[in-house]
Amino acid sequence: MHLLKWLYPGMRFKRWLLLFAAGVMLVSLGVALIFNYKYLDHIEEAIFRLVYTWRGSYDYTATALVGTGIIILGLIVMLVATRFTIRSLIMVLVPENSGRLVDLIYQKRRLENGPAITVIGGGHGLSVLLRGIKQATTNVTAVVTVADDGGSSGRLREDLGIIPPGDMRNCLVALADTEPLMEKLFQYRFGGTSELAGHSFGNLFLAAMNEVTGDMETALKESSKVLAVKGRVVPSSNDHVRLDALMTDGTIVEGESHIPDAHKTIRRVRLFPQHVKAVQSAIDAIKNADAIILGPGSLYTSIMPNLLVDGMADALRQSSAIKIYICNVMTQPGETDGYTASMHVKAILDHAGRGVVDYVIVNSAPIPPDIARKYRAKGSVPVKVDADELHRLGVGFVRADIVSKTDAGHHDPAKLTREVVNMIYNLHTSKPRGRHGDYSE
Repeated sequence: MHLLKWLYPGMRFKRWLLLFAAGVMLVSLGVALIFNYKYLDHIEEAIFRLVYTWRGSYDYTATALVGTGIIILGLIVMLVATRFTIRSLIMVLVPENSGRLVDLIYQKRRLENGPAITVIGGGHGLSVLLRGIKQATTNVTAVVTVADDGGSSGRLREDLGIIPPGDMRNCLVALADTEPLMEKLFQYRFGGTSELAGHSFGNLFLAAMNEVTGDMETALKESSKVLAVKGRVVPSSNDHVRLDALMTDGTIVEGESHIPDAHKTIRRVRLFPQHVKAVQSAIDAIKNADAIILGPGSLYTSIMPNLLVDGMADALRQSSAIKIYICNVMTQPGETDGYTASMHVKAILDHAGRGVVDYVIVNSAPIPPDIARKYRAKGSVPVKVDADELHRLGVGFVRADIVSKTDAGHHDPAKLTREVVNMIYNLHTSKPRGRHGDYSE
């Protein structure tokens, strides 16, 4: 049964096996021509005698069965020989994985044929989704915000003049197919009181790669090879930006990390400088996507900064991909206090224009009382799904259980991925374009 896996659809193996078989047949014919047909006559005579002994008389059907059996045996021998030839090469290159070679090849081929998905956002929420998406496709591009100015990323941004690496590091690790030790290394944060205290090794690694390669986009590309990343991680811009928030009381809060701390109602956010150039690979990822996912993550400080980069919103509106916004499960204190699902969507449309969201995924699972109390103590409550208002905005929406079993206030990567992939295959050829209502399978 293990050998039959080599014949699974999409392995790109059968074509070469057939070519190998054709070569064997040509070699056999050439040998027969060199040494005369008499040897084939001897073999044929032996088969006839075998059939006669078996059946008591000459039977063309029995002869055909014997011939078919010889062909099958020959194919099996070729398959086994080819498998061990490949395995002997793989053992030199990746000896630890040689035992499950066919499974690795099959998985890689399946993921290569997956849908092209572009995910836009930042923060913890984006990395959660990517951990699930990489199990469905390797054709995934994470477009990450560069407005972060807090923690280790903020310090490196100020000290070295680079775009903040923190969110991009998290995305690399989320998409990585590496040993657990490598993941721990990239996420390791230095303690103590030295100048390294608070920095993560992954941030320092990306900062060093940025210096070596000349820009963060190339640094991410080269770092992806180290971590065996399934997909790509690109910044939305290589320019240095600051995210400011204009509050409903007229005040302006400068800096992404300071916006939630103001505990005021946000009217809109903007970049400073106002016009920054988008990375071309981010624009191309949007143009070539089968599906574009916004979020999950902080609405104003993780998702919105990407949409404010010049060309990003335009590319989104012009894309023929299905565009899905993953609404947060809980409101975020200091950022989306009291927000309903439609208010999240409206904020996106107000900043990026209509046409950037086709569907919204909202949570349908109840939040356990003990979890709800824990979040309520921090000023966070479940996001209310106001269907009528979503209808008025002209977007469809999907209700689904997308929360984690261990923490119902956060999304579950596998559940999210399953819902997103179902929507891609069910809706990509019949996008709503103004359709109102609740979509469900």
